[in-house]
Amino acid sequence: MKAAPSIQASPIGPGEEGVKTLIALIDELIAVVVEENVELSKGLPASRLKQVDEKGRLAGAFEQRVAACTAHMANLNVKDRILREQLMGKIAELRTAMDENLMRLRAAIDASNRRIEAVMQAIREQIASVSPYGAAGRRAPTRSVSCGTNVRA
Repeated sequence: MKAAPSIQASPIGPGEEGVKTLIALIDELIAVVVEENVELSKGLPASRLKQVDEKGRLAGAFEQRVAACTAHMANLNVKDRILREQLMGKIAELRTAMDENLMRLRAAIDASNRRIEAVMQAIREQIASVSPYGAAGRRAPTRSVSCGTNVRA
């Protein structure tokens, strides 16, 4: 049978300190997500948000810590009930912020798609109005233009 890895190898750290570190990471992630949600609520396109990189970095660190817990490399079982409840509360707060973030990102993507479609439709209309070809792909009849031949030398 394989021996369990020692707690010292844990990326979180042992016991209460590991939980406190995780809570601090969750607090940072919540702050970034809430800031992003505020920006999204103003109608800014998702691609122009400055929080994307920081959110990605923090989410990656959070994911690594959760994976370490899942793999039993970290010990988050603390005897301090208040600290444990604080962690659970932070996780619930993060979930709420992320749910709102997902909803706002979807709305921003939909708005971006509508803007792109409006621009494409305007381009199609402009091309159709100046194109010498009709809908069937044949040259459209051109209007005759009269030019004066009264040229004096």
